[in-house]
Amino acid sequence: MDKARKILQVIGQLKDKKIGRILVLTGARQVGKTMLVQQCLPEYRYLSIEDPVKVGQFLNITAEQWHSLYPKAALDEIQKEPSLVESIKATYDQFPDVRYLLLGSSQILLLKKVNESLAGRCVIIDMYPLTLREMQTSSMDDEVTDSLWQTILRNPTQNCDFLPSFLFHPQMAEISKWWTYYLQFGGYPALVDESMSNEQRYLWLHNYIRTYLERDIQDLAMLRDLEPFTKLQKALAAQTAQLVNYASLASGIAVSVNTVQRYIEYLNVSYQTITLPAWAHNLNKRLVKASKIHYVDWGVVQAVLGKRGGMTGNEFESLVVSEIYKQTKNLLKQASFYHLRTHDGREVDLLVELPEGYYAFEIKMAEHVSPTDARHLRNLQEFLDKPLLHSFLLSNDNQTHQFSDSITAVSAAYFLG
Repeated sequence: MDKARKILQVIGQLKDKKIGRILVLTGARQVGKTMLVQQCLPEYRYLSIEDPVKVGQFLNITAEQWHSLYPKAALDEIQKEPSLVESIKATYDQFPDVRYLLLGSSQILLLKKVNESLAGRCVIIDMYPLTLREMQTSSMDDEVTDSLWQTILRNPTQNCDFLPSFLFHPQMAEISKWWTYYLQFGGYPALVDESMSNEQRYLWLHNYIRTYLERDIQDLAMLRDLEPFTKLQKALAAQTAQLVNYASLASGIAVSVNTVQRYIEYLNVSYQTITLPAWAHNLNKRLVKASKIHYVDWGVVQAVLGKRGGMTGNEFESLVVSEIYKQTKNLLKQASFYHLRTHDGREVDLLVELPEGYYAFEIKMAEHVSPTDARHLRNLQEFLDKPLLHSFLLSNDNQTHQFSDSITAVSAAYFLG
């Protein structure tokens, strides 16, 4: 079943404007970039750069010929031949009516060339696995409505009214159905096919990891020996949502600290992980400076670790942080993401910084929460350099609790679905 994508609404708003003459759509393999273009943007001529015969021909086309033959085109996997970006730049500069959509699955290969050649000429859009709101659609033509979090993002200074319980939500059954699915398989579009069995879904995830190692990582790094990278991949998956100790990781897989840092960068730029830096804007010496790593997709975590179910609290935290991150990115919001931890043990799982101020999040897998669970969210303003707009405790508790004027405990499924 094809699902509607929020990012398509953004592309639709940009593609006919002057600023959208060149759109760069990047994301992990299998997030649905190609399908989105082929099914939803038929006016763009689809060109695959993976075809070795055609690539040679594309490289010999002049700007005038690009304008004549392909005035509006989508070039898929363009990171395979980054020099084509120069051809697109020349055509863009000479002909004001051309429009191009560049697709790629690697930030490091594609965006390096884009930043060199197309700075000021393009809009870069990241595409991620399905969000909870997208999962609830039944076709590519459906409208993807905003989650509560996205509603808040659109109006950061406006108070949001929450139902006293998720149980009162008219779509509670549908949201809960997909939340349960999401907690089992993650968000890759191929897996929502109702004809697939659970066994086939787990097999797909296993093959996805194998393909990622054999293609994406080889494209990025051309590693002769994948074993150290594979070991680091597993170590990070086992430690998702925990503070990163580069020296310990390096010792565990017998490589240098610089190699560990480079491998983590590969995981980040191929959309497998998110590095959440420690918040330290006020340079307060009481703050821990180590970063956290979050895996973007729970299904991928399971495949990397060779496990099924049995989610830990840290894995739940990563799943929720990733969903907040994806939903924010889908709106192209100007936002920065951090965690905060002090040396005396105070911890905030996620800080989202907007121009207007901060939102703080504590994330618990518990089905019942109390004011004690929100203790780290109290008096946060003393650390921050902008207003604290609101704090949220997200959990599996269906009841909404107002622990103070600035702290709300709400169901994660309700908040994000």
